[in-house]
Amino acid sequence: MTEAQPRAPRRYPVGAIVLLALAAAAMWGASRLTWVTVSSSDGLTEPRTDELVGATWFGALTPLALVLLAAIAAVLATRGWLRRLVGILIGLVAAVTAVPPFALLTGSGATEDRAATLAELPGRATVTSVETAAFPAWLTLVAALAAFVAAVLLAKMPEDAARLSGKYDNPVVRRAAASDEVAKRRGEAAGENEDLSQRVLWDALDAGADPTEDTPEPGAETGESGSKRRGGNGA
Repeated sequence: MTEAQPRAPRRYPVGAIVLLALAAAAMWGASRLTWVTVSSSDGLTEPRTDELVGATWFGALTPLALVLLAAIAAVLATRGWLRRLVGILIGLVAAVTAVPPFALLTGSGATEDRAATLAELPGRATVTSVETAAFPAWLTLVAALAAFVAAVLLAKMPEDAARLSGKYDNPVVRRAAASDEVAKRRGEAAGENEDLSQRVLWDALDAGADPTEDTPEPGAETGESGSKRRGGNGA
């Protein structure tokens, strides 16, 4: 009879959750900062200066930050292939987030035309200068990188990684799982059964399965009936 091997503790995606929270916070902060300052003159009125914040320059920045926050809840509530699917979606969000700040930092986009459009300059106005701020763009890139790393961690999580808690499961699903767990433990060799958790015990009882019932040893019933038959023949 061998002693039961202790079950390895389930891994929680703490690192991925922290990275997602930091990424969402960084994206929200970047959406409040000034990305582009555009100066213009129309020849009739005083020259004007418009400051375009991240939420204006990159309109999807705040919604994407909210998506990452929602992804944290999804990560806590899922496991297995569903959690990997969440990781893939987070990776797509990270890729979309990185495009505008990268274009701004490298000057690969039509920054002046875009600034004039977003500033809602009149048709007669002429853009005299456009200044870009590097810090908000770099902050957004760091947020995108953090979200991408979180996506990779989630995609590589093992199948038995734990989720938030069993108490949030549907009671019917929980009872069925408890019955399967009891049946599985009964099928194991004697002396190797692991202790069932209190929740599994109660759920099994609710499902009509007795988790305290021992599995009869093979041949026990046959031996008992055989002894009865021998006793009857002797009589």
